[in-house]
Order: sequence, then structure tokens, then C-alpha cells
Amino acid sequence: MLQLRNEFIFAPVKLGYSDKTGIVTEKHLDFYGQRSKHVGAVIPEPLYMDPGLRELPTQMGIDKDEKIDNFKKLTDLIHSNGAKVVAHLNHPGRMANPKIPGNYWWSSTGNACENGGAKPEKMDREKMDKVIALHVESAKRAVAAGFDMVEIQFGHGYLMAQFLSPMVNDRDDEYGGSLENRMRYPIEVAKAVRKAVDVPLIARVSGDEIVPNGFHIDEMIPFAKELQKVGFDAIHVTAGSACTTPPWFFQHMFIPKGKTWELAGKIKENVDIPVIFLGKINSAKDINHIKEKYGAEYLAVGRALVADPDFVGKELGIVKGIVRPCLACSEGCLGGVKAGKGLGCVVNPRVNTGLPEVTPAGETKMYAVIGGGLAGMQAALTLRDRGHDVNLYEKDELGGQFNLAWLPPNKQSLKELVDYYVEELKVHSEHQVNVIKKEATAEDIEKGGYDGVIIATGAVPAVPPIKGLKKYYWTEFLEDDQLPKDKKVVVIGGGLIGLEVASKLVDGGNHVIIVEMLDEIARGMEMIEKALTVKKLKEKGTEIFVNHTVVEIDGDKVIIEGKEGTKTIDSVDDIVVATGMKPYVPFELNIDIPVYKVGDAEKVAKAQEAIHDAYKLALEL
Repeated sequence: MLQLRNEFIFAPVKLGYSDKTGIVTEKHLDFYGQRSKHVGAVIPEPLYMDPGLRELPTQMGIDKDEKIDNFKKLTDLIHSNGAKVVAHLNHPGRMANPKIPGNYWWSSTGNACENGGAKPEKMDREKMDKVIALHVESAKRAVAAGFDMVEIQFGHGYLMAQFLSPMVNDRDDEYGGSLENRMRYPIEVAKAVRKAVDVPLIARVSGDEIVPNGFHIDEMIPFAKELQKVGFDAIHVTAGSACTTPPWFFQHMFIPKGKTWELAGKIKENVDIPVIFLGKINSAKDINHIKEKYGAEYLAVGRALVADPDFVGKELGIVKGIVRPCLACSEGCLGGVKAGKGLGCVVNPRVNTGLPEVTPAGETKMYAVIGGGLAGMQAALTLRDRGHDVNLYEKDELGGQFNLAWLPPNKQSLKELVDYYVEELKVHSEHQVNVIKKEATAEDIEKGGYDGVIIATGAVPAVPPIKGLKKYYWTEFLEDDQLPKDKKVVVIGGGLIGLEVASKLVDGGNHVIIVEMLDEIARGMEMIEKALTVKKLKEKGTEIFVNHTVVEIDGDKVIIEGKEGTKTIDSVDDIVVATGMKPYVPFELNIDIPVYKVGDAEKVAKAQEAIHDAYKLALEL
């Protein structure tokens, strides 16, 4: 029995906050301390069982007895907040990071992951016994360190799933072939851990690998039944593989919500132990739907708690306030980890930045914020929360250019961020943000009696001086009513905006040609979005010219130049210019008060930088 105080479990999300020895750090304590106040249990990030099995150089490890006391700091903290704590043990097999010195790779196969990685050794009996011993020893250390439960990773394309998967497992012994054979070794591991420790055990399984020749729910149901027979106390159901289907592994915004819930529901119908549901659970609507349709006893929440540490507290009515939404964009969390900086968050400026909570200012002042995009709204709200009064000038819609962000295909979740800010601006408190629907003038500001001014007026397109360029579009084609059909369109610029416009254009049956002056397209785009968008464009017949520049427009001809000379693209119907942005500051102020720039008005960057910089600036005023 799990016996938690409520149904919410913080799912294992990779942080990358340790050092190269794998110990618990102050960053871990701060992060989990904030997020364990209202949940029933916390599953910290996957713990490596051997230094040669790391996915991240800065992953936490439970590979030595000497680390037991170090882990007690974490378990004691989580217990002090009223939550239980679960050790998530994962052997990555062939998915161990090939870039980490000292790593090694064992698997059910001798073949590397299709998406790249090291070539593994096919495991013999000696290696299989060593892996069983790793699980047993690590589980015992976890119990000694104060963990209340142990979760074993059987899914997501890691070692146990490499045995389970008919796509990966190419053995011709008693551990390959039929489902009975393929699940034989994972069940051996399960039995060994069950015998070794007397705490509740959770099995994390992928209900479906989401590839045609992988395993599916019809095989995972009997596997779940076997785990129940072994003595496991709950089944934690996810989907996909880190190797072949990473968008499902990360529950990215490009995949539909609800598939993992359906898989969990089918397993729940066939076992007599609790099933943990997960997958982009980030609203009260999701929670109610899963409970009502599937009778879910437990829900695992991951990135929603990264975006808002009080997500569960707010849903339970313990904490007041509007939930700051997770966008399922993977930009800050996955992007930060992959970049070696550790997990961050686009929408939450306190994740991995060292920035403190909002504290009251010493005295109340009056500020003007010019521009109601993400940076302007965040600055205004932080100033308000510190006890200042704010006039926020916005001539158009609140949200600024981020109102374009959810118009490309599969990015509708991004609208939730603007909706959140707009609702926050309506919250009544002692100090207010007064939204003024007009374009601010220098006179408005100079005669406004302000103590300070923040300019958050964003950026405008940077259009190159191309001979003959007269009529062109920027992001107009993202709007459904502006989208041309069955036309030939040249997109000048293959960065984020260029590719997103191109993605929308091909949905309208248009033939798209992208011209990019650099040697690659989609530079700076989040990795999963980039992979899926580029794949889609190529499948739709998009022509892509890298290392080329547009030198002239001559009627319906676009002339481009590369290392091998010039080329003419004929019969072009429309041209999109997406060659970058430049800061926009509408006027200079002749006043003797502090003036600050933030967001794209200061330096063109991504939403994460705009939000974080605005929060930081408002804390300092």
C-alpha cells in the first residue's frame, strides 16, 4: 500500500543539479523543498546505480553506501513537508550518455539506438546478474537513506524495455522472441528487488512504445499482471521511448493529451493494484476528467509543478492564486538540461536562476511600463506584488508578439501563458496594475509623475536591403484567414519564425522554398520541435537552401546566391521575410528619473529571457 496523504505524486523529472560525484546539493533541497509541501509523494530525478550508467554528468547517484547520509538530507526535508519520497532506479542500458567519459553500454541487443548513441554489448548471464545486483544494492541503499518506496523503470526505452521490446530485443535464447521470453529478465529483476526490500514497490512502464514494431498495450497488460504477482504495489503508466519516440517520452506539446491516460485506464481494468496516471496533467479539468472517466487513484504531475510549485496546493484549495501554466514546450526544462545548465523553466523565473521570492519594497512608488508583452506584464506584476503602483501602456492586445506564438501548428498550449498574465493583471490587491489601452507618448510619461519607467516595447522585423523587394509578408500567414492555398512561397530566413510560417504554409498545400544564409536551419529552435518540424517540411516537399542569400527580386523571380553561383526561383507567388528582429524603442524621454529597458526592447531573445529579465529587474527596483 502506498498510503499517501493525497492522490498527487511529483513525477521524476531530470534536473541535472548535482556535481560530477552525483550528490544531493542545495539546489536539490531548494527545488524539492518548494514542491513537496502539498503532494502525497515526491519521486526525485532518476538515480544512477553506477557512475558508468549516467544520462547526465550532473545526475544524482545512489551507487555508494557513502552517499546514504547525503540522501537523508533530501528525504528528511521531504518528510518534514508531509510527503513521502520514492527512489526511482533506472538502468539506461544502451541509452547511457555516449558523451560521458567512463560510461558503458549493455543491452538485450548489440544494436545502437536508431536515433544515435553508442553501440552496446549484448548481455550475457554474467552481465545480467551484475545488473540484478545493482538494482538490489541500490534499493537497499535507498531504504537506508529514508526513501519510503522504490520505483523501478521498466519503460521509456531503457534497459528493461530493451528486453521487452520486440523492435529492440533480437535474442534467440530464452530471453528473446515471445512475450513470455522477453519479459523473463525484467521479471527476474523485479523479483530480486521485491525479495531484497520490505517497502512498497512501483513499476514504471510504457503502455505503448508508439512505434509500429515496438510493444503495445496488449503486451503491457500481461506484463503488469506479472508485476502484480511478484508483489509490486502500483503501476506507473507512461508512453514512448527515449530512443525512438522522444516527444512521447517528454510529453511534448506536439503530441495529443490523453493517450497515456487511456493506456493507464486499460491496465487499471486488468490489475488489482493502484495505477498511477500521468501525461500533461496541468489543469483542474485534466484532474477531474481522469478521475471521473478512469477512476484514477493516483496522478503523477511533473512539469506542471516545475512551472508552479503550488500547482497541487492551488488545485486542493490550500493555496490561493491562479496556476502559472506549464506549456509542455520543453524549452526551459529539456533545453536547459541538454545544454548542461540544469533544468530551467520558460514561465517560472525562479527555477535554477538563484532569484529570490518577491519581497515587499521599502516604500511604494509609481512606475510606468510601456508595452504589454511578456516582459512588460511580468515586470508590472512583480512591481505590483512588491507593493508598487503601475500604469501599463499597451496600444493593442496584451501579450504582444507572443500572441503569434500559438498560431503555428501544434502550439496552441502557448496561449495559456498570455491568458494567465491577463488574469493575473485583473487580480485586485492593495496595489494595482492599471492597464491603459493606448500607445504611450513621451508627453504621457514625462508628465505622469512617475518614479521610474520600464520600456518593454519589444522588437520589429529586421528587413534586409534586397534589390527589388517591395511586397512581402512577415507572420501574416500564421493567421488562418490570411493563409494562401496552393501557392509557391519563398521564405527568406530559416530560423524559428521562418520555419513556423513554413510549417503553416505547407498545411495550406503551398509549395515552400526556404532560403537561409547560415549553414543550418532552425538554429535556436527547441530540439523536439525542430526535429518534428524539419521532418514535416521535408515530407511535404519543402525545398531548403542553406548557405544562400537572396540578392534580388525581379517580378515573380527570386534570385539567390550561394557558393556555387546564382540560381533563379521562378513563378513565385508570395515572399515571407523572416530574417530576424531588432529592438524597438518608439521615443527618447527627456526626464530626470530612471528609465530601464527590458525584453526585446533591450536585446532580442526568447520568451524565457524576457520573463526572467523582467522579474529580475522588478525585484531590484
